[in-house]
Amino acid sequence: MDDAELLMAAAYDEGVVTQVIRPAAIIPEEAARAVLVELALRDVQNGGVWQSEPSLWSRFDRPFHGMNNPAGAELIGTIQVAYGTPTRYEITIYRATVTRFGTDNGWTVEALCDEALAFGGLDLATCPRAKLTAPPKPFRF
Repeated sequence: MDDAELLMAAAYDEGVVTQVIRPAAIIPEEAARAVLVELALRDVQNGGVWQSEPSLWSRFDRPFHGMNNPAGAELIGTIQVAYGTPTRYEITIYRATVTRFGTDNGWTVEALCDEALAFGGLDLATCPRAKLTAPPKPFRF
């Protein structure tokens, strides 16, 4: 499936669960490095079940069969991230989605995030969170 097909499937699929992480989870520098290394080692191209890109980490049910050949691997869910925020070497997790396939197989947003965060010794419940500030006052004339 390409990105457009995944988006359309998510938009019309009743089993999809998307959760905005509020306040956003912040992966500290040392843990972020560990998570990125472990995701790379567990890449679907190398016999693993993760595919990591600069803004999206995807979890599949099994490895791919070679370069860009999913060969029936099903997407369990995705984690949307932002690198370099709030500081240069930290990673922010702000949204996670579990597909219908993932939901049918017992996955939750928390379980998906916990699996990735565990590579850095964290879980979603105890991960540091972004500090929310009050919105600015409106301009007055």
